[in-house]
Amino acid sequence: MADKDIRGRRGEDRAVRHLIAAGYTVLDRNWRTAAGELDVVVARDDDLVVVEVKTRRSEWYGHPFEAVDRRKRDRLWRLSCAWALAHPDAARHRRLRIDVIGITGDDPATALLEHLEDLR
Repeated sequence: MADKDIRGRRGEDRAVRHLIAAGYTVLDRNWRTAAGELDVVVARDDDLVVVEVKTRRSEWYGHPFEAVDRRKRDRLWRLSCAWALAHPDAARHRRLRIDVIGITGDDPATALLEHLEDLR
């Protein structure tokens, strides 16, 4: 596995720990279709939340949130709706939203973690 893939996986693990500590329940990780992949799907109260995780060593190429451009957001919405249709019991009566977690630093376990809620 490439170094960037290991870093990304460690970032996702950190993001999941953060979400659990914030009271979310993890429903799915790395859900894949031919159209793409969702990193993490969580729920809390009446919210069903798809979380995109971006892990970077530094901001040399921009802030992690900048990687989620209009095209990526559109794809995330399509995939989120597909996930909800495939899991109707988990999605029923919940508001769907997309969050982004950016992790910046050499070691994902101790790097700066920022959680942007309700990306539009």
